Amino acid sequence: MAKVSHAQKMGHLFYVDHQKQIKTDIMKFLDQAKIFIKSGNGGPGAVSFRREANVPRGGPDGGDGGKGGDVIAKCVGGLNTLIDYRYQQHFKAASGTPGSGRDRSGGKGDHAILRLPEGTQILSDDQSTVLADLTKEGQEVVLLKGGIGGKGNAFFASSTNQAPRRAQPGERGAELWVWLRLKLIADAGLVGLPNAGKSTFLSVVSAARPKIADYPFTTLHPNLGVVGIDNHEFVMADIPGLIEGAHEGAGIGHRFLGHVERCRVLMHLLDATSNDPLQSWKIIRNELAAYDKSLAEKPEILVLSKADAAPADYIDELKAELASQGAGEILVMSSVSGAGVPQVLRRLYQIITDSQMDELRAQQEQQSWNPHDD
Repeated sequence: MAKVSHAQKMGHLFYVDHQKQIKTDIMKFLDQAKIFIKSGNGGPGAVSFRREANVPRGGPDGGDGGKGGDVIAKCVGGLNTLIDYRYQQHFKAASGTPGSGRDRSGGKGDHAILRLPEGTQILSDDQSTVLADLTKEGQEVVLLKGGIGGKGNAFFASSTNQAPRRAQPGERGAELWVWLRLKLIADAGLVGLPNAGKSTFLSVVSAARPKIADYPFTTLHPNLGVVGIDNHEFVMADIPGLIEGAHEGAGIGHRFLGHVERCRVLMHLLDATSNDPLQSWKIIRNELAAYDKSLAEKPEILVLSKADAAPADYIDELKAELASQGAGEILVMSSVSGAGVPQVLRRLYQIITDSQMDELRAQQEQQSWNPHDD
C-alpha cells in the first residue's frame, strides 16, 4: 500500500476545509431563490334575515365577504442577500373572512409581504419574463391580488325576490411560482480573473473585509464596499473571479456576471505579473460580450495591478501591447504600496458622475417633452 506523505495529507485537509468554506459562504450569500406565492381567497357572502321583536318578516341582511390579502413585494434597505428565502419557500396571504348578519361585511385578509433587497428582480417560472424590478428602497409592487369577497343575500334582494336565499362564494386567490434574482446595485464593478487582486484592492480603499489569500477562488460571493476619495463616496462591488466559460455557467460565473449589469463603470483588474496578461484581458472581455453585449459596451478602465512587482519597462511594453489590441484607458497601480490608487479612484468617480449627469439630463428631457410639440 502506497504511503501517504504529510504534504498529501495537508493538501487533502485543505481541500476538505475549502469545500466546507464554499458551502458556508454560499449559505451566507444567496442571490437566487425559487418561491411559491398565493393571494388570499375572498370571503363568502352570508345568507341571513333580520330577526327582531315586532319585525316578524325582516328582510335579508347577509353581508358581503371580505377581500383576500394581496402578495406584495417591498424593497427594503439593509439587506444584500436572499438567504431568508432559502428556508421558507411558500408565502400565502390570508383569506377574507365571511360576511355575517346585520349587513356586516367580512374583514380583509392580511397581505403577504416579501421584504427584498435593492436590486432584486422577480421573474416568472420560465426565468425570462420580468414581473418586477426593485431598484429603490420603499418601492412596492403587487404581484398577486387577493380574491374579491362574495356578495351576501342582501345584495340580491329585489321587488320580485324580497327574500333571496343565495349568496356568492368568495373569488379564489391566484397562485404562482416565481424566481427571485438579486443583482447588486453598485456604482463600480470590479472584474478580472481569479487572484487578480480585486479583494485586496477593495480592502485597501474601503471598510469591506473580503477574504484574501494567495490561491484562486478565495472570493466566493460578491462584496460591497463604500469607497471614499476627495470627500466623495461611491459603492464598489468586488465580483468573484471569472474564468473562461463563465457566461455559460463555468464557476457559476453567469450568476456573478449578473451583479455587474447595474454598475455605471467597470474596473477591469489585470495582474501585471501573470504569465500572459494579454490573454487574461481577452478572456474577460470575451466573457462580458458573450454574456450580454451591453456589458462589453459599458464604460471601463483597465488597471494593471501589482505594478510594484514588475519592472517599469515591462509595464510600458504591456500597456503598448494592450493598446494595440484595442484596450481603452489603461492605468497602473499597486494596492500594497498605494501607488496609483488615488488616480484610479478619481477616474472612477469622474465616470460615475458623468453617467449620473447624462441620466439626469435624459430624465429632464423626457419630462419636458410634450406630444403636442410635434
